[in-house]
Amino acid sequence: MVVEKTRITNEHQHLTQTHEYRPGWSFYLVLAGVVTTLGSSLPVGYNIGVVNTPAEVIKQFCNESFISRYDLPLDDTWLNVLWSSVVSIFIVGGCTGSILGSVLADKMGRKKATIVTSVLSIAGALMFQFCRAANSVEMLILGRLLVGLSGGLTTSIVPMYLTELAPLSLTGAMGVACPMGVNVGVLVGQVMGLNFLLGGVDEWPYLLSVYAVLVIICLPILLILPESPKYLYVVKKNEVEALRELSRVRGASGGALSDELEALRDEALAGGARCGMLLALRDPRLLLPLLLVCSAQAGQQTSGINAVFYYSQTIFKQAGLSDLQAQYATIGCGAINVCTAVLMLQLLPRVGRRPLLLGSMLAATVILAALAAAMSFITAYPWMAHVAMVAVLAYVLVYGFGLGPIPYFMASELFEVSPRGAGMAWGSLANWGGNFLVGMCFPSLRAAIGPYCFLVFSGLTGALFLFHRMYFPETKGKTPTQVSQLCSLGFESRPLHSEPLHGV
Repeated sequence: MVVEKTRITNEHQHLTQTHEYRPGWSFYLVLAGVVTTLGSSLPVGYNIGVVNTPAEVIKQFCNESFISRYDLPLDDTWLNVLWSSVVSIFIVGGCTGSILGSVLADKMGRKKATIVTSVLSIAGALMFQFCRAANSVEMLILGRLLVGLSGGLTTSIVPMYLTELAPLSLTGAMGVACPMGVNVGVLVGQVMGLNFLLGGVDEWPYLLSVYAVLVIICLPILLILPESPKYLYVVKKNEVEALRELSRVRGASGGALSDELEALRDEALAGGARCGMLLALRDPRLLLPLLLVCSAQAGQQTSGINAVFYYSQTIFKQAGLSDLQAQYATIGCGAINVCTAVLMLQLLPRVGRRPLLLGSMLAATVILAALAAAMSFITAYPWMAHVAMVAVLAYVLVYGFGLGPIPYFMASELFEVSPRGAGMAWGSLANWGGNFLVGMCFPSLRAAIGPYCFLVFSGLTGALFLFHRMYFPETKGKTPTQVSQLCSLGFESRPLHSEPLHGV
């Protein structure tokens, strides 16, 4: 027994004190991915997907509240305005959270900022839970604002935190965790809205707030997770604490981490001082990365994913499905989104970011055009409803293989540590802004040109494909310093070259 223990100890020392050691999955890395996915990212998707099911019931509550408190009945016009406020305040909170994400991530640290998102999420759930008992529409709106603020912070901070914890070979897999959590949350929100679960008339406060159970479970575990070693080393200049946290997250002694420490030193020397959002706009070296990140994040929304989901139930009904079957088919679309996110954990390290993103954009462009054509001829040719249904399912599939997950963590691989918070914040703001823009314009666009609105989405996605085909570099296997050098000359850069430009 003593000999066996000695042999194991010697093997461990040999692996962790020589270059044979290769950082991979560790206990704290897996724990961070699971906890932030379930406790931070999932609630964002849940609050996106859950609000449509109880819409009519909540409108009735709003009307009754105004009558009982203000003796002011609301007609359909004002009720729709009020409901639009309840829905859109979530996006306002998301945009605000995106802007604050850069500041909180650099002032408090990635982990503590993530804890703040959980606290805001729980506060929002409390507003939902007690707004009916308090007969307060204001509490409902405040709750939506709080969960929106939490969502904006989450999409700005969590992908950055996870990719900074991960070794270079696993940044893609960890980057997918946040969008996967959002997709799972949307699906869970749709499922929980079924009548036999929490979709009943009197259960909407529980439906809106049940996600808090996961947040409360995950919050204590967040407290014991390591802080980002890159943040500690590059931003806080605390080398001792950075090494300690790096040893924790890798599960290895300091002697085995010489390569990663050297990479941190290089990034600290190249990174410079902390860069805020406005400073990032003025730095010409950050122009191309910012445009790539913001266009991809906004394009994720202007590709029409929410419009496709909006039309999906109508398309499924026209294809011959009953109301309940159409609801299940829509849930099936959400399940496809989740399954593709899981597959991306395996595909990203093998295929790379560029082929998946460009393939997803190109396929989405073609499918959206086909969907517009199929829906235009549904009345004339009933079999076109089946073509439209296949197009919806195909679009959701290709969206999940690139356009959905990759923009979320793109900034963490295009920016070095110092400007990374600003890059993530601008990207998250572009995403929420794109969501708001589509939400505002889609009803008018649909009323004006009907199914041809999908041609607009197709054109925007096609333009996005052309831009990224020219300028988006493959980031797999490259450090952020190497990638930032490839993009440092703006539109004069040649980022598709595998090596940095001379003299940069």
